[in-house]
Amino acid sequence: MLKVLSHSWPLLMGVMLLMVGNGIQGTLLGIRGNLEGFTTYQLSYVMAAYFLGFLFGSWIAPKMIRRVGHVRVFAALGSLISAIIVIYPVFPDWMAWTALRVLAGFCFSGIYITAESWINNTASNDTRGQALSAYMIVQMLGIIASQALINVPDPSGFALFIIPSVLVSLAFMPILLAPVPAPAFDSTRRLPFTELFRISPLGCVGMLLTGGVFSAMFGMASVWGAQVGLSVRDISIFVGAMYVGGLVLQYPIGLASDRMDRRMLITVLSAVAAAVMLMAAFVDLPFAALIGVAVLLGGITNPVYALLIAYTNDFLPREEMAAASAGLIFLNGFGAIFGPLVTGWMMETVGPSGFFLFIGVLFVLLSAYAMWRMTRRAAPSVTGAFRGVTPTASPLAVGAVLDEASVEVQAARP
Repeated sequence: MLKVLSHSWPLLMGVMLLMVGNGIQGTLLGIRGNLEGFTTYQLSYVMAAYFLGFLFGSWIAPKMIRRVGHVRVFAALGSLISAIIVIYPVFPDWMAWTALRVLAGFCFSGIYITAESWINNTASNDTRGQALSAYMIVQMLGIIASQALINVPDPSGFALFIIPSVLVSLAFMPILLAPVPAPAFDSTRRLPFTELFRISPLGCVGMLLTGGVFSAMFGMASVWGAQVGLSVRDISIFVGAMYVGGLVLQYPIGLASDRMDRRMLITVLSAVAAAVMLMAAFVDLPFAALIGVAVLLGGITNPVYALLIAYTNDFLPREEMAAASAGLIFLNGFGAIFGPLVTGWMMETVGPSGFFLFIGVLFVLLSAYAMWRMTRRAAPSVTGAFRGVTPTASPLAVGAVLDEASVEVQAARP
């Protein structure tokens, strides 16, 4: 790991600053939008727009990189993000924010793809999995750190928009000045969705559902907090707790997944998450209990996302894993577009409890479907070990990490 850090630290530092900047603006817009008088449903459009842009970026950015190169794409998208963040308070209109969020999602998608290809290029075959795992850990740490910065200035002013703009601008210094040549870019192909569904119906349906869960969690959590009257400090703690849970529980759940039927683990985890969400929706919990809810929500959702990818790969030869992962990630991104919209509608219809209720319903559906799938065919043999991956990671990163995991599994077999 020390060897990995010595080669990749400029890139990882840049990614950390990017995630801090992105994490601040994601939470801040929910808080500031409430102060500006936006309705919950209007804010749901603002939050959903990011995931729409992110999905477009995953499709268009690779073509841009092949056409003009990593450095130009990286610099152009980074400059656009810095400008977008400081424009938000200048135009306090939900439709303007929606358009800006589409652009922001597009830019961040392209930046992640570029950064991951660079990190992938700096590592050898022996260290690639470690380098990309470190990258995903850094992503989570950056988001957690961003929630602390939310508490520094007043969210009704300009400072909280200037800080992430500056951080995003600074993020490109260590990346662009690193003594690492820009890599040749080779985008990951996708399996046709009909073929992917034939291989793993649970993987496809599960990724659509978890896309809605993720976008509802991270897009609407601050909107929910503002609606129920939480302070800025409490909202930042609640959002940060979800990421802490995702970071802490990845390893023990991953350890269990390599020793049992992954479908059973998905079923049980989803059922637990559903029970917790429904309890939070119908019981007036103290703030300390809400933190526990957030830790469990993040701690279950992140591993379930990785479990669905690992389960699908259990049916595939190593050479097809990256293509399957690319298709699953696209399905997850497509599902993410609708998460904030439905959550916003439910919060407008039934009140703040609609936030937990919607997530709970999605987990009920996932648990029931995973249980039903266990009656349709036997469990596969494990062909690829579990690895913690996040929804912000591109198919390039996920494919490389899972490829390294499958090598480990094959090497461990007698």
